[in-house]
Amino acid sequence: MLWEMLNAARDLGRVHAIASVLIRYGFGGFVRSLGVGKVLERAGKILHWQQVEDYAKLDTPQRMRRVLEDLGPTFIKLGQILATRVDLFPPQYIAEFEKLQDQAPPVPFEELLSQLEDDLGGSIDEFFSAVERQPLAAASIAQVHKAVLKDGTAVILKIRRPGLRKIIEADLRLLQRIVDIAESESPEFRRFHPKEILRQFNQSLRRELDLAGECRNAERVAANLADDPDIIIPNVYWQWTGERLNVQEYIEGIQGRDLTAVEKAGLDRKLLADRGTKAVIKMIMEDGFFHADPHPGNVFYLAGNKLAFIDFGMVGRLTEERREQVVSLLYGMINHLPIQVAEILEDWSDNIYTDEQVLTVDIEAFVDQYSSLSLKDLSLTAMMGDLMALLRDHKLMLPADLALLIKAYITLDGLGRHLNPDFNTLVFAAPYIQKIMLERYKPEAIAKRGWRNLLSVADLLTSLPKDLRKLLRASRKGAIQIDITVKRLDHYVNNIDNAISRLTMGIVTAALIIGSSIIMTVKGGPELFGLPAFGFLGYSFATIGGIWLLLSIWKSGH
Repeated sequence: MLWEMLNAARDLGRVHAIASVLIRYGFGGFVRSLGVGKVLERAGKILHWQQVEDYAKLDTPQRMRRVLEDLGPTFIKLGQILATRVDLFPPQYIAEFEKLQDQAPPVPFEELLSQLEDDLGGSIDEFFSAVERQPLAAASIAQVHKAVLKDGTAVILKIRRPGLRKIIEADLRLLQRIVDIAESESPEFRRFHPKEILRQFNQSLRRELDLAGECRNAERVAANLADDPDIIIPNVYWQWTGERLNVQEYIEGIQGRDLTAVEKAGLDRKLLADRGTKAVIKMIMEDGFFHADPHPGNVFYLAGNKLAFIDFGMVGRLTEERREQVVSLLYGMINHLPIQVAEILEDWSDNIYTDEQVLTVDIEAFVDQYSSLSLKDLSLTAMMGDLMALLRDHKLMLPADLALLIKAYITLDGLGRHLNPDFNTLVFAAPYIQKIMLERYKPEAIAKRGWRNLLSVADLLTSLPKDLRKLLRASRKGAIQIDITVKRLDHYVNNIDNAISRLTMGIVTAALIIGSSIIMTVKGGPELFGLPAFGFLGYSFATIGGIWLLLSIWKSGH
C-alpha cells in the first residue's frame, strides 16, 4: 500500500531509516501494520527484525521519546508539539516529550558563511566589526551567533541550517503517508487525532522555518506590551532579516534558570514572578496573541527587576470569542460552576458521541473536588491535570489553539513557582478574570454584542433569497449530493476483495487440475518428461496457483 503512495524513489532511504529506528526500539509490530517492511523488501532493502536493542526494555513513553530523538530535527519538533497536547496524552508521555530539547550539533561557521553572506548581500566584514565563530546555541532549525555592528551594538545572528527545507519537506511527506495508513489500519491510533496533530505540526514547522516570522511575532508582542516598562522584547534589525536569517538585539542579562545569579544580583524573585505572570496573562486574556512557551530558558532577568522574553518561534493566537470562552471556563472553575464548565467543554469538543449527561456528572464531581479549597490552596497545574484526564476519559479533544494555551498556562505556573515557591497563578489571575467578567456585562459591552448579533441576523436574512436560489439551481442540475461514510468500510472492502481474488484463483487452479487430468488420458501430441506436454504444464501452473493460495492465506493470518 505504501509503495503505491511513494511518489519518489528518494524517499525510500528515509523510509528505511525510520523503519529501522522503530524496530530498534521495539515498534516492529507498528512497522508491519503499515506495510513498510514489504515496501522495503521489494525495493531490495533489508530490515533486521530481530535486532531489537535493550531500549525495548524501557517503558513505552521513554521509547517513543528516544525514537523521536534518533529520527532528527523534524521529529524532535513533532515531539515538542505532542508535549503541548495535554488533552490527548497522559502525564508520563508529556513528561517524556518535554525532555526533547531542541538542541543539535553545531554546523561549522565556515559551512554557514556562504549562505549568510548571500542573505546579507555582501561580506560579513561590511556589516559587522566582529562575529563569533562559536555559536551561543545550536538548535534543529537554526543556530545563534553573537556579532557586533560597526557602531558597537551587540546583536545576535540567527542562521537557518543550510539545506534544511528539503529534508523537512521529505519528512512531512512521509509523516502524511504514515498517518493516512495508520488511521485506516488502527482504530486505537485514530483516537489520538493524528491528522489534526499533523496539520498543527505542519503549520507550526513551516512558520518556524521562516525566521522573519519570529521577528514579526516579537514586534507584535512588543507593541502590545509597549505600556509596560518592566518587559523588554529584543529589537529587530529588518535590513538584514529574511527567511533564512534574522538579526536581533543581544540581551545582556541573567538567564531564567540561574537563580543563584538572581540572588547574587539582589533581584526580587517575587516581584519578577509577578511581573512575568502579569505580562503573559495580558498577552492571553487581553491581546489574544501570546508567547506559547514561557519557560525559564526563554526569559532573562535584568537590572531593576525587569524581564526580557526571547524566542517567539512558537506563539498562540486566540480570537475574541475564544478568549471569552477561556475566561468563562476559568471563572466557572474558580467559582464552582460545573454546568458552565461542562457547556464550554462540550462546545470545544468534536466528539459527537460523548454522553453529555455523564460528562456533566463527571465535571460536577471535578468541580466539587476543589470547592472546599480556598483560592490560595488551589493549584493550576493540578486542576488542569485533572481536567485533561477527564477529557481523555471522555475522548474529548481540545482545538489546537486551546491545547497550546493550556500548555502555556502550565508552563507559566512553573515559571512563577521556579522564582517563588509560594506563587499561585490562580490567585494572581483571579482579579483579572473578575474584571473581565464585570466588563463583559457593562451596558456598552452588552449593546456592542447585541448590535453585532443584529448585524449577523440581518446579513443572514438578506442573503437568504440568494442562497435559496443557489440551492434550487443546484438541485435542478443534479449537483446536490449526499455522502455517507461508513467507518472501517474500506477495511472490509479490502478483505472482500482479497477473498474474491483467492476464490477466483482457487477456481482457476481446480479447473487446471481437472483439465490436465483429462489431457493426461489423451494419447499423442507433444511430450515433456514422457508426459503429455499440455497436461504437465497444466499441473505445473496449478501447483504454482496452490502455493500462492497457501501463502496468501498464511500472510492474512499474520
